[in-house]
Amino acid sequence: MWLMSLGDSTDAIAVRVPGKINLELVVGPVREDGFHEVSTILQAVSVYDRVTVSTADRWSVHVTGPYADRVPADDSNIALVAAKTLARRRPRRGKLEPVRIDIDKNIPVAGGMAGGSANAAATLLACRELWQLDHVDNDLLEQVAAGIGSDVPFLLHGGTAIASGRGEQVTPVLGRGELHWVLWVGEGLGLSTPDVYAECDRLRDEAGLEPPAPQPSEELMTALRRMDADEVAAALRNDLQEAAVSLEPRLREVLEAGVELGARAALVSGSGPTVAFLTGSQAEAIDLSVGLAANGPTGDIVRAIGPVPGAQVVQHTRTPPRPPVPTRPSPLGPVTD
Repeated sequence: MWLMSLGDSTDAIAVRVPGKINLELVVGPVREDGFHEVSTILQAVSVYDRVTVSTADRWSVHVTGPYADRVPADDSNIALVAAKTLARRRPRRGKLEPVRIDIDKNIPVAGGMAGGSANAAATLLACRELWQLDHVDNDLLEQVAAGIGSDVPFLLHGGTAIASGRGEQVTPVLGRGELHWVLWVGEGLGLSTPDVYAECDRLRDEAGLEPPAPQPSEELMTALRRMDADEVAAALRNDLQEAAVSLEPRLREVLEAGVELGARAALVSGSGPTVAFLTGSQAEAIDLSVGLAANGPTGDIVRAIGPVPGAQVVQHTRTPPRPPVPTRPSPLGPVTD
């Protein structure tokens, strides 16, 4: 008689997900829930993280890449929160295997590019595929995404979009063409989003300003339909930029250096400290990158284009079961104590 020992198969889903920049961020009054009412126009750009989710015996997250040391690898990680939240919210109950989440981190951390939200969006998509939750429709996935973070719903889709509310209500902006960006990522800089919003409120109180309800700019919307670099450059806006510069004065030097070196426009992305420079072509982007690297303030320089799609499955790997291991009964018969 032959006894068989069977192994388990393992599935893994890899998702590529971009970061984002804010082309416009209009900050309105504080809501009753403590968040600010905002209207923002977001664009997904070609700076990517790769998130791989695989079946495992226990929940875990592991981070590699140039920014890995700034990402928590415990239960507070937003990607792990996303996976567990989807597991709880799925319509059909039943046992789901825990997952291991591996993040290859290339989107700057705490840089205003929504790197954490990108990882959460990628994890939601990967878990839906891994767990074969075909019955989980896009509406539920986006509800789960919105509950996790303001930028997560946008990064499921990518492209260019208007986000309102506190950022979770997303409407696509249709347009043709692409924009060429150069991103400056400061070394040793870190701006807390709550701190930047608080500084924005302080500066407004100091100046006696009461912000109206935020609305997207018609000028920027028109420019984006054509993806005209000069028109877009003239309409870029970030209400948090003054606050970010107030808290981190070195950003002013960065903004000025990029414009002097030929950028069509410069702005802090979101709450910063990443600075986005708009150029008119790939050649201009290359020239600006070289100029900033040689003569600008110290920082990482990254070229990117936008808009690009949001989270996308790029690989589905199935590891077959381990081959059976035959074992023969002992010729001496059963062993007993």
